[in-house]
Amino acid sequence: MTRKSALFLTTAALGLTGGAAWADSELNALVWCDHTDPSLIEPFEAAHNVKVNLREYEGTGAALALLEQSRPGDWDVLVIDGIDVFRAVEANMLAPLDTAVLPMEDVFSEVVMAENNTIDGVTYAVTEKFGYNTISYNSAKVDEADMQSLSTAWSDKYAGRISIYDYYLPVMGLAAIAQDIATADLVGEDLIVIDDVLSTMRSNAASVAGVVAAQTALATGEVDIVVGGGEWLTAVLAEEQPELTWTIPQEGAVRWAQSIGVVEGTENPDLAMEFIKYIMSPEGQARLATSSCFWGMPANAKAGDVLTDAQKATLRWDNQPDYLALTQLYPAPDADLDIEMQDLWLATLQQ
Repeated sequence: MTRKSALFLTTAALGLTGGAAWADSELNALVWCDHTDPSLIEPFEAAHNVKVNLREYEGTGAALALLEQSRPGDWDVLVIDGIDVFRAVEANMLAPLDTAVLPMEDVFSEVVMAENNTIDGVTYAVTEKFGYNTISYNSAKVDEADMQSLSTAWSDKYAGRISIYDYYLPVMGLAAIAQDIATADLVGEDLIVIDDVLSTMRSNAASVAGVVAAQTALATGEVDIVVGGGEWLTAVLAEEQPELTWTIPQEGAVRWAQSIGVVEGTENPDLAMEFIKYIMSPEGQARLATSSCFWGMPANAKAGDVLTDAQKATLRWDNQPDYLALTQLYPAPDADLDIEMQDLWLATLQQ
């Protein structure tokens, strides 16, 4: 089948219409790397006869700074960490979202996350994808029983064989959970205990690494464990290296979620909503879940009808009820606590 034929059939299957209405239009979106996969974007472009311009960013601060420096109308869609939706709303960078046209009844109830996406009764974003910051490891090189407890996963037994994911919120969340501190209840006094856990982690770690570096270190055998990893880290490697896997320890882990919304001031509000409708559709969700950049669970449960059995097995589809019950959301510190946490993280990195 030719690429053009495949796109035609995909477009027909999606039931997308309205290409003439936006002929020669462009949509500008600030996104995470999983949205840059052509297999996700091209069907929408073909269906609507538009060009989607994507700019990848890392870190909410970078996105907000870029929006602040842009003119109203420069951007149409924003993908953002679920816990940071309120920051974008406070900065007047997200427009109210009409969820009546979205398949909200199909979203896993645990990840609707109204506490993040809705402010003062107004919804500004919807959860599109979620997953876990937990423990990734090489099952051929570690004792898998050790991976079932956070304390043994980063213990002296594996000194020099550990990498720590370079993002303070999930890793500090894991440290809190290891000490039986709920991430939602984290206060400044808890940082003393968390500091001790982070010091143990760092002393046994060979590296603190971002996404690509952590994946590479695990895949090449430079390390055998990634603290803060998860399905997003190993799923793309599973076909060629099935020994690279992940688990939710008995204490639990941290759950991440990313949201999508319409940028305030967009000159293409209808097209922006069409894009979000596509992303939230079962077909769009299945493609987003298995993006070539990183995998994660789709928010729309009906994506399960589109994903293959092998893809669902890699995502641990059947385990989700247990995982959702066992995991906690990222810490959501206020401004003062956030500064303290970042200072502690920087001190940890310098050890």
